[in-house]
Amino acid sequence: QVQLVESGGGLVQAGETLTLSCAASGRIFRDYVMGWFRQVPGKEREIVGQISRTGATNYADPVKGRFTISRDSARNAVHLQMNNLKLEDTAVYSCAAGVRRIGGLYTSDYWGQGTQVTVSS
Repeated sequence: QVQLVESGGGLVQAGETLTLSCAASGRIFRDYVMGWFRQVPGKEREIVGQISRTGATNYADPVKGRFTISRDSARNAVHLQMNNLKLEDTAVYSCAAGVRRIGGLYTSDYWGQGTQVTVSS
């Protein structure tokens, strides 16, 4: 059974930093492209960024230069460090394993339960 367990969400002020973590089983962590998505009610889920098995990353334009995804091999975890948070970053953030692009859309094989990030002014 695949389990992705997120932690670290919460309420922060604009300009602050927040780090999300996603714990995965060893096999998933080793074998899958990992990533983070976010969703605002009434909008489509969008990719935030992804990290390959070798650590290569890419990010969506709205978060480039502010967000960093990293792998923690000792803990089988993936982290999302979010710097200089903006009001528009408010969303439910979900960890994902098996991230891939189909046509113009990103999807994934497995999902975490999601964690709320709220940025206030």
